[in-house]
Formats: sequence, structure tokens, C-alpha cells
Amino acid sequence: MDYKACWDYQEELFGGIVQTKINNRNAEEENRVQTPNHLLFVEHPHVFTLGKSGDPANLLATPEELAAKRATYYPINRGGDITYHGPGQIVGYPIFDLDHFFTDIHKYLRFLEEAIILTLAEYGIDGVRYPGFTGVWLDPEDPEKARKIAALGVKCSRWVTMHGFAFNVNTDLSFFDLIVPCGIDDKAVTSMEVELGRPLNMEEVKAKLRVNLANVFDYDEVKP
Repeated sequence: MDYKACWDYQEELFGGIVQTKINNRNAEEENRVQTPNHLLFVEHPHVFTLGKSGDPANLLATPEELAAKRATYYPINRGGDITYHGPGQIVGYPIFDLDHFFTDIHKYLRFLEEAIILTLAEYGIDGVRYPGFTGVWLDPEDPEKARKIAALGVKCSRWVTMHGFAFNVNTDLSFFDLIVPCGIDDKAVTSMEVELGRPLNMEEVKAKLRVNLANVFDYDEVKP
């Protein structure tokens, strides 16, 4: 799905939840409406996004180079610096009302990481956290081998979240050469395909990740 179209859809869902919470605050208890939660999985065409605290200089490509790669670029309203999204990457957008879970954004990020770590473990990949950095990493104890397999960047307002994570499954990693990924210039990126030496079934990985997210956050899926 086109990045901007998906961003607009996220904003619509996010805004609806926030407005419901505002309305509930001013309503009698019997008239309050339970807020929904949404989990979107998407693959985007080639796109680079820059978080609100990011440095535009971390985009190394010129507009002409982006056009040649058929890639787009958006400064957006999430945390974090610059990253890449593209085919073969699972981009997850949990649009959650954290009042249903816990009101702790750091715990929320750790839970997202945990679901990805559990998914990697099902394929024999030892994903871990890297103290001082967000996301999921491999071999962080060795600075020369440390590499990132999943990046996180979220927005939270009134304890409602949007944006989320990018998990490299069969991703074309050459696109990361056009940026300083997440503003970190001395660490590599990797994918499940690179680590295992074979492409993965995307739908299979998504199914495992959905189960792990539901288990970590302790919710039941209600499919549309």
C-alpha cells in the first residue's frame, strides 16, 4: 500500500479513537463508548521516512537518485530518525488505546520488540535488545558484528499509539545504503533472508508475528 495512503488511514483510525476518548470524558458513564484497537500489517513501495526528531542530512540520496530508484520520501510525525520501508518488509502499525493495556510508552516499545524476538526465535535467529537503542538486534555484544533486523518509531497521544515497527524479512537491504539508518552510522542492517540464506514465506512470518503480538499484549484477535 502507498505510504501516504496508509498514513492517512492510520490518522483516521487514530483520530477516531482520540475523539471517542474525549467524548467519553464528558459523557455520563452509561453513555461512554469502548474504544477499539487496530493492528495493520502492510508492505510499502520503496519509501524513506524521517521522524520528527531526525536529521534530514541522514538522507544521503538526491531527489534524482530517489526518482531513479522509484522511491519516495516523507518527513513524518513519529519518533526516531530516518528509515526505509519496502517490499519484503513487514511494517506493523498498532493503533492501540493503551488505557486497555498499560500507560507506559517504554513498556509498549519493549513489548513490540519482544513479539519480534519471539518470532525470530521460531526460525532459530537470536534476536535481542541493544541497551541504549530501540529495535531488535543480532550480536550487539560485538560492535563489529552488531546489526539491526527491526526498527521502531511510534507516536502516542492521549495514550493512543500509531506508527510502529519495520521488520526486515526479505527486504532489499541495498536501499539502506541511501540513508544513515536511524541516524546510526556505524551499525549494519540485516534481514531474515540474509541470516537464513533463503527467502521466507511472508504470510507465514506475519501469522507467527500476529500470534506473538496477541500473546505478549494479552489480547484476543477479532478479525474484520
